[in-house]
Amino acid sequence: MVSSDKAGDAWVEELVRFLRTQPGVTAVRIDPTAHTVFVATVGNPPLAGLEEKLAATIAAVEAQVAAKNAGRAPAGFSLRHDGGATVIGRETCVTAEKMWLWRELEWPEIKAEPLPADQEWRLLAKWAAVCGVAGVGGVAAEYFAQDAGWLSKGFFFVGIVAGGWDAAVDTWARLKKREIDIHFLMLAVAVGAMFIGAWGEAVLLLFLFSASGAMEDYALDRTQREVSALLKSSPKNANVVAADGSERDVAVETLQVGQRLRVKPGEAFAADGLIVHGKSASDEATLTGEANPVEKGVGDQVFSGTINLWGVVEFVVERLPAESTLQKIIRLIQTAQKLKAPSERFTDKFGTGYTYAVIGGSFAMFLVWWWGFQLPAFTNTPETRSAFYRAMTLMVVASPCALVLSIPSAILAAIAWGARHGVLFRGGAAIEKLADISAVALDKTGTLTTGELAVVGCESYPRGRDREVLQLAYTLEAKSLHPIARAIVRHAKAEGLSELALDDFQSITGQGVRGKVGGASLLLGRRELLENGPLAEWARQLPPAAAELSEVWVIGKDLVGRVLLKDQIRAESRDVLAKLKAMGIKTVMLTGDRRHTAEAVANELGLDEVRAGLSPEAKVAAIQSLRAEGHNVAMVGDGVNDAPCLAAADVSVAMGARGSDAALEQAEVILMHDRIENFLAAHRLSRRARAIIRQNLTISLGVVVVMVIATALGTVPLAIGVAAHEGSTLVVCLNSLRLLFGRNRWLDALSHQRKIL
Repeated sequence: MVSSDKAGDAWVEELVRFLRTQPGVTAVRIDPTAHTVFVATVGNPPLAGLEEKLAATIAAVEAQVAAKNAGRAPAGFSLRHDGGATVIGRETCVTAEKMWLWRELEWPEIKAEPLPADQEWRLLAKWAAVCGVAGVGGVAAEYFAQDAGWLSKGFFFVGIVAGGWDAAVDTWARLKKREIDIHFLMLAVAVGAMFIGAWGEAVLLLFLFSASGAMEDYALDRTQREVSALLKSSPKNANVVAADGSERDVAVETLQVGQRLRVKPGEAFAADGLIVHGKSASDEATLTGEANPVEKGVGDQVFSGTINLWGVVEFVVERLPAESTLQKIIRLIQTAQKLKAPSERFTDKFGTGYTYAVIGGSFAMFLVWWWGFQLPAFTNTPETRSAFYRAMTLMVVASPCALVLSIPSAILAAIAWGARHGVLFRGGAAIEKLADISAVALDKTGTLTTGELAVVGCESYPRGRDREVLQLAYTLEAKSLHPIARAIVRHAKAEGLSELALDDFQSITGQGVRGKVGGASLLLGRRELLENGPLAEWARQLPPAAAELSEVWVIGKDLVGRVLLKDQIRAESRDVLAKLKAMGIKTVMLTGDRRHTAEAVANELGLDEVRAGLSPEAKVAAIQSLRAEGHNVAMVGDGVNDAPCLAAADVSVAMGARGSDAALEQAEVILMHDRIENFLAAHRLSRRARAIIRQNLTISLGVVVVMVIATALGTVPLAIGVAAHEGSTLVVCLNSLRLLFGRNRWLDALSHQRKIL
């Protein structure tokens, strides 16, 4: 049994855990008696998913909070009582507290825990199976035991209860809110069929309805498994390495930026960071869709939730766990599944009003058949079906089940497929809009190129000592994590060079570094090191580096030389641009780089147009000019300076894992692991989704129109109407699932090519 103090400590710790995962929140004020909850922030930061997370936290501890047992807050946090309310916050000064901005959030309703999605569709499938078996039993009893009508009706009654149970529960919940939906229609038709003696048709209706409901929930379950896989991959603990080399196990939510973590083979990386010791490979399939292990060494980035495969490595935390790439992806997918496409919102509104129209229209036709055509109201004869029978059939065939499912089923399936293959959509609108683009604007650095420099050559003065220049540069840059340093170290190791003993290392702000090798002074840095020293006159005669190259100069005792580096073009960029051009999509580069550099890259890749030397404002103007030409424009970028033009484009696409926070905030589509080929995959997926949506709408509306006309002419039995209606619903769900199980042949071919290389 837990004491009251222990219980108090438990709920306080729960709220402290919430604060640790929400760096933008400084305090929480809760009053269980008044059912009010406030959060305090400094300024007005974005708080993605805050209400849901806080609601879950309060729901979990509400009973303990109501008991008002409050122990002590852990170190770094304060706890105080304010009347009937309790305030838990980060420790700070009184002056800082005056700057807190309090916002009220909705107190969560405590609801019964819903069944997991996989259990829900399985339960519906079991009900449908019972209904089907009972229906078959009823038909068999009618055929073999014609004198025992009670037996067949008994089977049919069991089938009706089993098939209609879930619909009845849902209908009752909506009726309490004075709402009706398709479930009400199905139950009304089933009861009406029983009333006129068509028990078999009632069972068939509810069997197909419950079976299609199970299929719908199965489709939804499949779309949510990707998010569940990400949530399960999120690590709970981490091994923190102290300054003396000792190791301690801590909860992930307590990690701080700058801490050093050790990860052993088979363990998950607990946060985003940079490797500072060791070498390994990571499995990033869950996060990015990359099927092959990704090699990792000193200076490489690792991501929360990915698996360390074979080596022991140590890395420094760069982002808090709550702001890791993994958590951002989870929030993006969860948000995307809630955001609806414009056409989806239309069918929602249309479906609700249409349900009422079906009921009203069926009642009106009942009166027309009864009074206008003098058909019997409720009595069926071998020659004539009653007005009520026809009205029930009309209500079934005109119900909008398939229509309402046409768009959301396809959108959710597309979002799930994208999440599994490294493409994240921020809602259904992005999927629809991406299918309509006619122009793509792309940033250069980090998008068409890798953003990682590589050494392409060394030059020495006097000639012939190139390897010595590279070795000296390696010695000075070995301890740095700067992109240029990483490129030099990587190239020197590949060349088999060893690091020399270095003394008196010192950084020269804004210019380079210096040190001593064998007692002789050594400098490394920009050209200005030469131009401002005793070699200034000679340096002015040196040939400048080509426009697309960067240079780093090395000055030794009797040696001067330079290392030439170049931003590497992504190997896949050329194929992606060629495919886009083949589809008639215009490709334009927007970059702040010099025109000569930009044109060199554009010529190599085959871009249609280059606009160079652009400021962020000029990039926005370029997007607007493309739109003025009549293009629907997608903008692909990754940097902070790309955020304004991402916002200006019709569809904004960010290079994901290494993209800036500003770019990710604006993006509607995110390409994980900085794979430009995923843009083509996203575009093709959006076009497939649009095609399947059109197919679904054609199927659902076509069946409704044909069956309504046939029913009005009196040629459709209720059983055929039920089969047509529920059959179209199943076809729509299965058609949408083609997106989820489909393969992108081009992307598969590219992955195969990458394996070969």
